[in-house]
Amino acid sequence: MVTVSDAAAEKTREILSTEGKSDWGLRFYTAGSSCCGPSYGIDLVENPYEGDEVIEKNGAKFFIEKSTSEKIDGMEIHFIDDGQRQGFVITGGKPPSCGPSCGPSCG
Repeated sequence: MVTVSDAAAEKTREILSTEGKSDWGLRFYTAGSSCCGPSYGIDLVENPYEGDEVIEKNGAKFFIEKSTSEKIDGMEIHFIDDGQRQGFVITGGKPPSCGPSCGPSCG
């Protein structure tokens, strides 16, 4: 099961409130893949898609595409803001293994 941090729930409520969509949720999906592993996308959506895992945390809703949920099972959706970078991250789990053609940006 995927978990959601308090920080991610708080930021989600803030974003949805600002957009005037407090009853909506964030939907996470697999947006593509490279030799370094998958990349994920996020959309604001009113309702989950068929098959989505639905997580509610502190009044915020998260919808996770079924195949994405399987890939990030046991991991946590978190929100970071350290002054230099800000955004949702998926933490935990095993880092992707990069092949020799991947280049220095991987890992």
